Amino acid sequence: MKPLPTAISALLLAGALAFASVASGALIGIYRNSMESKSQLAQVLKLAGKRCARSGSGGTFQIVVGKETKECSYRTPVIGRDLEIAATERLLSKTPKPVQRSAYLAVDLRAGGGARYQLAAFPMQRKAQLRKVLADGTIEYLDIEKNVSGIGGADKANQLRLRAFNLTSGDQRGNCQLLAFIGGKLIAEVSDEGAGDLSGRASGFSVGSAKNAKGAQASVDDVVVRIPSPF
Repeated sequence: MKPLPTAISALLLAGALAFASVASGALIGIYRNSMESKSQLAQVLKLAGKRCARSGSGGTFQIVVGKETKECSYRTPVIGRDLEIAATERLLSKTPKPVQRSAYLAVDLRAGGGARYQLAAFPMQRKAQLRKVLADGTIEYLDIEKNVSGIGGADKANQLRLRAFNLTSGDQRGNCQLLAFIGGKLIAEVSDEGAGDLSGRASGFSVGSAKNAKGAQASVDDVVVRIPSPF
C-alpha cells in the first residue's frame, strides 16, 4: 500500500472521526511507510529533540541522539485525534553500553507542544510503559508491564502499536480508550478521562532514555497509521 497524500489522509480522517464510538472496531490503514526510498524517508519530519541526527540505511529510518538531548521524536504526515500507529523499532548495538540499559523505543499519538500519549519499550529491561506526557514534562504512568515477551534486546525487532480513540457514547463518553500492543499481543488497555489535556494531533515515533540518552541509536521501519472504519 503506497502512502496517501497528506491532504487525502486528512479528508479520510475527518470523515471517520464521527464513527469512533468504540476502540475495538475495524480499522482502515491510510498510511504506510517502509522507509525504502528517499521519498519515503523525506515524509518523516522532526517533531522534537535538541540534537538529533537522522539517516536512511537498509530500508530503515535511523536515529542517533546527540548530547544534551533526552529524546528524539519524529512524526508521520498523518495528523488526527483518533488514530492507531504501529512501527518496528530496534535499539542498535552501537548504542553505548551505559546508555542501553535505560534506553527506550516508542510510538506516539496526539503529540504536540511537548505533550503526547506514548507507548515506550525498554529493550534491555523487557519493560513497557504506557504513559501520558504533559506539556510541562510531567509524566503520568497509565500502565507499566514487566517481563514482556515481545520485547527483544539490542538489534532485535520490537513491534509496537498504540491506539487512542475517544469514546462517543456510554458512561465513559469523552474518555480516551488506549490500547497498547507489543509483538501483536495486547499488554495494556486504559481509559483516560483526561483526554482533553492533550491538544496535539501528530502521530510518530521516538527514541530516548530515562537518563542520559547521548549516543543512543535506533532504527525504525514498517510504520503504519490506521483510523476507525466507518463501515
